[in-house]
Amino acid sequence: MSKLKLKEDELKGLQEAIQKVNNFQMQIGGLETQKHQILNMILDANDALQTIQIELEESYGKVKVDVTTGEITEDEEHSPKD
Repeated sequence: MSKLKLKEDELKGLQEAIQKVNNFQMQIGGLETQKHQILNMILDANDALQTIQIELEESYGKVKVDVTTGEITEDEEHSPKD
């Protein structure tokens, strides 16, 4: 029995379609890796922010800080009630 084969243009079209799918999957993998790295960077940034907030609270108590001007005001929610 003779073997059947695709026509050359059919084989080329099939190979190109498979290559496109593989390329898109590789791109998605790269993007997922970047996403993972950025999520870790966010966690590190949040840890650094929390450390600064703790240090400021130790220095100034529970206050509100205007991050634009650095002005400190009493935090009414945490100030002693009369």
